[in-house]
Amino acid sequence: MTNSLDLPGRPQDTRVVVAMSGGVDSSVTAALLKAEGYDVVGVTLQLYDHGAAVHRKGACCAGQDIYDAKAVADRIGIPHYVLDYESRFKEAVIDRFAQSYIHGETPVPCVECNMSIKFHDLLNTARELGAEVLATGHYIASRALPGGGRALYRAKEEERDQSYFLFGTTREQLGILRFPLGDRTKPEVRELAREFGLAIADKHDSQDICFVPSGHYADIIERLKPGAAEAGDIVDLDGKVLGAHNGIIHYTVGQRRGLGLATGSPLYVVRLDAEQRRVVVGPREALRMSRISLRDVNWIGDGELDQALADDRREVFVKVRSTRPPQAGWLSGANGDYQVELADGEHGVSPGQACVFYDAGEGQARVLGGGFIKSAAAAVDAVPPVRERVVAAMRG
Repeated sequence: MTNSLDLPGRPQDTRVVVAMSGGVDSSVTAALLKAEGYDVVGVTLQLYDHGAAVHRKGACCAGQDIYDAKAVADRIGIPHYVLDYESRFKEAVIDRFAQSYIHGETPVPCVECNMSIKFHDLLNTARELGAEVLATGHYIASRALPGGGRALYRAKEEERDQSYFLFGTTREQLGILRFPLGDRTKPEVRELAREFGLAIADKHDSQDICFVPSGHYADIIERLKPGAAEAGDIVDLDGKVLGAHNGIIHYTVGQRRGLGLATGSPLYVVRLDAEQRRVVVGPREALRMSRISLRDVNWIGDGELDQALADDRREVFVKVRSTRPPQAGWLSGANGDYQVELADGEHGVSPGQACVFYDAGEGQARVLGGGFIKSAAAAVDAVPPVRERVVAAMRG
């Protein structure tokens, strides 16, 4: 007999550490598990303290949020601990974020935070506290597989799904992690917060990049890496100089506004050449990419990835940005060198972003893993027939 967390034994005999950020989602997670009778311990990580961010709407893991998490813990009657992770967070997330931008990439620091801090360091802390489970307020579902092990699935509410940021979760971690909100909607969660009498029921959601209080990435990078904003040329696809810029850290692939170019037609940032300090611009159609090369791929689908790809490419659905729906494609490669070919192409694919794989294009599809984008190439003549084959095969 198992309990609601798919573990043997009674809830009161099961210790659960809940990562409490001070927001409504993690607070309701703790309250739900406490109400079910689990031995709940709340842990809040102090990740940074940047003055203005302490009271800024949408900030998390600093200042007021720590007090909110403690207030919730007191309200539901659980022990609560605050752990100082500022130096670790700066090293593992903020510094890597800045370095990635300097290299012309568009990093996703929330992915790094989950991989390096929440699902690594905090998991170790949960074990030290004698917990069998680490629970979070992420909108993603975790379910037991018939043959053993666990799998990740997209959240019930598509607009809230956070699977894009959690592709780096390992199979070992899945055995310990639980996500009680994956099959709930945000309105349901806020209503539960009111029922539990939590003062944060109507609190604003946290922002994706919590450590940028001004909202301007370049300001943080220049403070961390003085001299990083080196001037250079803005060039077209043929290398013709169209203007000048004051640092590629001020630009992202797909950007249209703020280029300062007087041209007869709209131009977009197509590529950032960090080595030559060049911002390459072109028409919108030049942003469409269909071939993506990946690094640091994590596979949590069935079997081993190289075995799954041994005979042919694997049909998958792919997200290259958190706000875009999955689209059909093929995954291929071996020995750490993997590529994705998109059936319909995608605009604005940038190195540094995540590329996440699913087994279906809609609903609560299973998360198969993902990797970071190393490079991308434009569509080729073979793409239309590939698209037809992929879509036909997947819709079968």
